[in-house]
Amino acid sequence: MTGPRARTRIQARNSGTILDAALDVFSQFGFRGATLDQIAERAGLSKPNLLYYFPSKEAIYVALLDALMHAWLDPLRALTHDGEPVEEVLDYVRRKLEMSRLYPRESRLFANEILQGAPRILDRIEGELKTLVDEKAALIRTWVAEGRLAPVDPYHLVFSIWATTQHYADFDVQVHRVLGQDGDAPYPEAERFLTHLYRAALTPAR
Repeated sequence: MTGPRARTRIQARNSGTILDAALDVFSQFGFRGATLDQIAERAGLSKPNLLYYFPSKEAIYVALLDALMHAWLDPLRALTHDGEPVEEVLDYVRRKLEMSRLYPRESRLFANEILQGAPRILDRIEGELKTLVDEKAALIRTWVAEGRLAPVDPYHLVFSIWATTQHYADFDVQVHRVLGQDGDAPYPEAERFLTHLYRAALTPAR
C-alpha cells in the first residue's frame, strides 16, 4: 500500500519540476527554439527520465497551455453583474495586472503561442475564450445601455485591458530598463495609472 502512494507523490513532484522548467525554457525561447535537452537540464533530470513523464516536447507544451488557459480566464470570469460597473471593470484591470506580476513566464508563453498563430490553442480561443468574452461583452453593453458605463465598444475595451496589463510581463525587460527599476517596483504606479485611465474612460458623463 505504501509503495504506490509514494510513487504517485514522486511522479507528481517530477511532473511539476518538468513543467516548471519547461515554462522557463518555453517562455524564453518559444516552442520552436526550446529543446528537450534544455528542459531536462533545467529540471535536473535525464532526458530519458523526462520522456518517461512526457512523450514529446509538444506534450509538455500543450500541458502548460491547458493549465494556463484555465488560469488566464479566471480574472474575466470574476467580472459579474453584481457590483458597480466601473468598479467591476477596474477590479478586472487590477486582477489582470496582478496576473502579470505573479506569472510573467506564463504571460510570455501565451504571447509566444499567439504570435505563432495559436496552432495548439486555436480551438480554445475560438471556443472557451470567445464564449466567455462574448458573455462579458453582453454584460458591458447592458451597463452602457443603462447609462452605468460611458459608451465603449466592449471587445476593444477588453483588448485594451489585455494590452495595458500584459505589457508589464511580456515586455518586462523594456519596462524595467526604461524606468530604471527592478522586480515588482513598477507595479504600484502602473496600478494607480491604469485605475485612473480606465476610471476616466468609463465613468458616465453627468
